[in-house]
Amino acid sequence: MEIQATNSPFNQEQSDWLNRLLPTLTDYQRIWLSGYLSAAQSAALVSAGSAVAIAEAPQAAGQAQVQALAPVAKDVTILFGSQTGNSDKLAKKMAKRLEGEGFEVTTASMNSFKPNNLKKISHLLIVVSTHGEGEPPDTAISFHEFLHSKRAPQLEGLQYSILALGDTSYEFFCQTGKDFDKRLEELGGTRLVDRADCDVDFDETATEWISQVSSALANLVQAQSGAATQAAGSAVGQPAAAAVESEYSRANPFQAEVLENLNLNGRGSDRETRHVEISLEGSDLTYEPGDSIGIIPENDSALADELIALMGWQADEKVTVNKNGEQRALRDALISYYEITVLTKPLLKQFAETTSNAELTELVGEGQEQKLKAYLNGRDLIDLVKDYSLKGLSAQSFVSLLRKIPARLYSISSSLNANPEEVHITVRSVRYEANGRDRNGVCSVQLAERVAAGDKLPIFIQNNPNFKLPESTDTPIIMIGPGTGVAPFRAFLGEREEAGAEGKSWLFYGDQHFATDFLYQVEWQRWLKDGVLTRMDVAFSRDTAEKVYVQHRMLEKGEELYKWLQEGAHVYVCGDEKRMAHDVHAALLEIIGRHGGLSPEQATEYMTQLQQQKRYQRDVY
Repeated sequence: MEIQATNSPFNQEQSDWLNRLLPTLTDYQRIWLSGYLSAAQSAALVSAGSAVAIAEAPQAAGQAQVQALAPVAKDVTILFGSQTGNSDKLAKKMAKRLEGEGFEVTTASMNSFKPNNLKKISHLLIVVSTHGEGEPPDTAISFHEFLHSKRAPQLEGLQYSILALGDTSYEFFCQTGKDFDKRLEELGGTRLVDRADCDVDFDETATEWISQVSSALANLVQAQSGAATQAAGSAVGQPAAAAVESEYSRANPFQAEVLENLNLNGRGSDRETRHVEISLEGSDLTYEPGDSIGIIPENDSALADELIALMGWQADEKVTVNKNGEQRALRDALISYYEITVLTKPLLKQFAETTSNAELTELVGEGQEQKLKAYLNGRDLIDLVKDYSLKGLSAQSFVSLLRKIPARLYSISSSLNANPEEVHITVRSVRYEANGRDRNGVCSVQLAERVAAGDKLPIFIQNNPNFKLPESTDTPIIMIGPGTGVAPFRAFLGEREEAGAEGKSWLFYGDQHFATDFLYQVEWQRWLKDGVLTRMDVAFSRDTAEKVYVQHRMLEKGEELYKWLQEGAHVYVCGDEKRMAHDVHAALLEIIGRHGGLSPEQATEYMTQLQQQKRYQRDVY
């Protein structure tokens, strides 16, 4: 692009200055400037039958001549709400793609975004997970509440799209994404592309959504800039090829060697908690305290064999397992590829449609929600086949209805600085009886019964930016983690020890019995002795006549705990979401209200501020 003084609103000196400026501008700035110039001199250009020419010369695309007629809106805002970090990661992947195509992208967590700025946005992309029973993740709560309040503005000029993350085994699948999608439409927004709902194996759906959004935005730019953008081609918005990830990931797990696999519980305990040490040597995988490890598990071969026998199939029969045409022996596919231990509403609907089974069709019909929910609880494919006489389906027809076995995520219980090229996890074995059959957790019992030192596990690292130590090692931390919820705090203290942290630390820990269930007792005692851990309060619920849990210990120490909060302490909660996390949250509200002299509304606002300041973080499941 070159500015000529002839037929220009600028004199020769101004034109020379602009020409010196042009090489320093981004593609987006040049497009905007060309539109501004064309507007400023439109009368002269039209009468002369000429136009401002833009010469773009990107290295990969060569040169393109563009006629720019107006400024082009290429700003995109991406907001993410995440509990475990998946939404954060996908939002940044989307941002990288769009930035490579010349867009000006603002990416932010929902809890750091000022919702009043919504009116200033033209293009909004939301990536959000659903937590618990249809609830927004912690980082999305305040934005979700604002958008559904009377303060939410009308957004007639907004174009948006939603990528929702969820798990079809939960009743309210992708509910938070659905909430945002519906509400933005109610406020006058227009969908750029339809919402995409992702199951736990989200890579394929997310990649498709990213490509669709990229193409839609490119088409918008072309429509707005007319011939200018169309001639510029890939320089101003054609979809670029997705970046190829070379590192090990969810889609390409690392085959890691197991170094150690120990039972942490003492003799006589009715619990089994495995401490598993895994080698990262040769992987280049790294992690920080607060991150999780993903393991691609295998189903118990006995379940696969029973299912094959029930259906009358042949174990070595070949079945196609994915869109790429990959084939596996049926038995291998049922053990290592498909989920066979969890029933979901979408799965039962598919079986009802495929088999035309009247009873099954009735179960998934309108008005049967509570009956269906009760049936899904604790049952698997073997139950479904027996209860609804599904024998007769071919193996290929049957497995084509199943979803890929999802990875299991476990909080990392080690510091990479303290344990180079290793990652440790703390996993409680899940075993129970339901509907007349013994049931086992897929991954937890695999680790307990079928994985020994020297075996390999397919793993990846799941980064979690929403559960991180304070930047300053002088900052006090309060950690609340009963049972295996204590895992990340072993990582926290290992990291703080390596860093020589001066900040105070306080751990609330609980389990059933002191004698048999005190996980990592020797390590906590050593850290207390060395000053790495300042204080520790424990609650062993079955050792007293009246059950005592961590929230009770917190209330007992409420005055001191509030002082720590006033000193700037960060609070971390890890463990069971259904009961413990709610009880701990209620205890914190009571402590803040009682010892801070605050009303319930003021205590809630105090907690909200802690969350916004990232001083109250939870890793709950």
